[in-house]
Amino acid sequence: MDIVECTDIKKTYHQGKVEIQALRGVNLSIARGGFMAIAGPSGSGKTTILNIIGGLDSMDAGHVVVDGNTLDEMNQSQLAQMRLNKIGFVFQAYNLIPVLSALENVEYIMLLQGVPTAQRRDLARSILNDVGLEGTYDRRPAELSGGQQQRVAVARAIVSNPSIVLADEPTANLDSKTGKGLLEMMKEMNEKKNVTFIFSTHDQMVMDYARRLVRLRDGLVVDDKVKEAQ
Repeated sequence: MDIVECTDIKKTYHQGKVEIQALRGVNLSIARGGFMAIAGPSGSGKTTILNIIGGLDSMDAGHVVVDGNTLDEMNQSQLAQMRLNKIGFVFQAYNLIPVLSALENVEYIMLLQGVPTAQRRDLARSILNDVGLEGTYDRRPAELSGGQQQRVAVARAIVSNPSIVLADEPTANLDSKTGKGLLEMMKEMNEKKNVTFIFSTHDQMVMDYARRLVRLRDGLVVDDKVKEAQ
């Protein structure tokens, strides 16, 4: 069963008197448990489609269904609840809270979900260990390397077992060795927990790891390939 169904998605941004057509009728179905990349040059629409799937941006036309929720029929409060409970986000700029420790950053989503303190602390420690960050619980983001910050961001995204993780250029600020380690970790999470991962990227390494590669150009899907089992 598909976890994401996008039908004829259109989105135009206005910059002064200039119209930018970010998406011009995108159709995309994504199977549950997928590990896929959406690739394309800057301005192709890949981040826009990720933000629409995540309920962070609205569409001008079309329909999106995410894990049984029809996004274009939901209000802002309902979208916020869906993001909180069903979707994990990994951003290129990490988006960690600078005044919180690594442990507290990972706990934050569970705090919003009302998970009891002891339970969320245990889960946060466990997931930080899983991503190779034992011993960094009390460090704030500024005391961590870029790779460590991105691992905290991934831990935060997956700790509450979301249905989908949306990762926007997750390796863009990382060296190749760190990026490879991060992708291996996310691939393992995908295989063990059946979490659906959707990447936007222009990194060839991410494309190589993905089991399905969708290419966008000028707001349209121009190629869609599923790789043979590796």
